[in-house]
Amino acid sequence: MAEARDDTKTQDAGTREVKSESKSKPDPLYDRPAVDWETRAYWEGAGRGELVLQRCRACRVVQHRPRGLCVSCLSDDVESFVATGRGEVYTYSVVRQNQASAFRNALPYVVAYVQLEEGPQLLTNIVGCDPESVSIGLPVRVDFAPTETPPGETPLGVPRFRPA
Repeated sequence: MAEARDDTKTQDAGTREVKSESKSKPDPLYDRPAVDWETRAYWEGAGRGELVLQRCRACRVVQHRPRGLCVSCLSDDVESFVATGRGEVYTYSVVRQNQASAFRNALPYVVAYVQLEEGPQLLTNIVGCDPESVSIGLPVRVDFAPTETPPGETPLGVPRFRPA
């Protein structure tokens, strides 16, 4: 049975129209991520609704995926900071088949690399629009999906993006 969709269209920053989904299908379900000393600021920031990246104090390179050393100069003097959460779709794929239970009900869904304003690319999902409306260069903003939080644990989240 086909799901009912709202074909409401919104104008993006360019001239192309982006179809939004007001009666949206379920989003993918995200497991609580494994957290270690390198990734703690990133995942806890996502739990607060903040996109946290790292910047090297020695050479000023901004990096993502969190790690203990700068990917450019190998300095261990890296700091975490809250990013703007804005970027654009660098490349993407519409997933139409996935039997994993966490993703099956979300089909079709978009997996994309988003080029962040700060420089790094982030592998993520694009949500809140018809998958056929996604295109390279589409302006996007970060959105967060909470994960289950066991009693006494810090809330974590998973960053994903929506059309801006």
